Amino acid sequence: MGNKAITFIKQEIVFILSFFLAVISCFFVIPSKEYLTYIDYRVLALLFCLMAVVQGFSSMGVFHKLGKSLLQKLSSTRNLALALICLCFFSSMLITNDVALITFVPFTIFILQLANRTDQLIVFIVLETISANLGSMLTPLGNPQNLYLYTVSEMKLGTFLMTLLPYSVVAFVLLILCTFLIKKEPISIQSVSPEPESISAKEAQPKSKHNFLLVVYSLLFLLCLLVVLHILPFLAVFMIVGVTILVFDRTVLKQVDYFLLLTFVCFFIFIGNLKNIPAVHQVLSQVIYGHEFLSGVLTSQIISNVPAALLLSGFTDEWSALLVGVNIGGLGTLIASLASLISYKQYIKTADSKTSRYLLIFTLYSIGFLAILVPLYFLLN
Repeated sequence: MGNKAITFIKQEIVFILSFFLAVISCFFVIPSKEYLTYIDYRVLALLFCLMAVVQGFSSMGVFHKLGKSLLQKLSSTRNLALALICLCFFSSMLITNDVALITFVPFTIFILQLANRTDQLIVFIVLETISANLGSMLTPLGNPQNLYLYTVSEMKLGTFLMTLLPYSVVAFVLLILCTFLIKKEPISIQSVSPEPESISAKEAQPKSKHNFLLVVYSLLFLLCLLVVLHILPFLAVFMIVGVTILVFDRTVLKQVDYFLLLTFVCFFIFIGNLKNIPAVHQVLSQVIYGHEFLSGVLTSQIISNVPAALLLSGFTDEWSALLVGVNIGGLGTLIASLASLISYKQYIKTADSKTSRYLLIFTLYSIGFLAILVPLYFLLN
């Protein structure tokens, strides 16, 4: 097997798994026009629009500049950790946990290398990863499982926010407390990372075009929000976003995670077929119903929380419990949230990376948060 194939399998293991599950299920339910009814087109369209628009902002260096301006004035390792944790926690609510980590983890690596404090690298990245996963759980835009469950449940935005707010508040307090475990030592950051090549290329554009694109993406993001709020129809906004980006900034379309969209399609087919096998549907419904929270937490540890949300949603209508379960379930193992793998991949590329130590520290912190948030659910319910 070639290196490209091996790399693809490592990067898209969840898609490959979902594809084989969908294919296997087709042997039990003969393919027909009914398959088309399995797919939630609103979720797919909205997910595409959000990924494209956020990628547009990212390619213009918006998030990089935000972090750069905030970090230049910091004077200690603890303050630096606090700033990065807050950046990941709050930005992930709007730009997703994946994008937050793709943006700020490489930034963190450069800064600590610049300040000659790579001894703190693992703890910083682990806390940023946990903060992005837990910050993103508050809003429908924060991660794919939230967007999906918010859409299929037809939950009101206020209900959605209030369901997850207690856990977000406790998580944020815990993250702040964790920064006190970092020794407060002087740190000097005279300059920060130059923009990546893709951002520098856009900076080379005339200022008028740069500002124009910034306005365009801001308006497109507003349209996406209006779809989330059920004010605008998803199909119209999907067409507007697609055509606008194709005309004005088509390179962004190449950077959308289409395999994530295909993963959703495969799971829609797999779940739809399971629901059409009476014996399987009955057994899974009995096992899951009434245990949505723990089912979400435990299933996420094995297949990650996005597929867990897709799978379990087909066998229950207890949306609040499932919503909390798959979000808190992003803690625990490294694969419980695929966003966590983004940080891990970035870290192992660094010089003198210590894989075993990273996995140990990540697991200890992650299980620690899990050990507090799981009992909190039972205390509140």
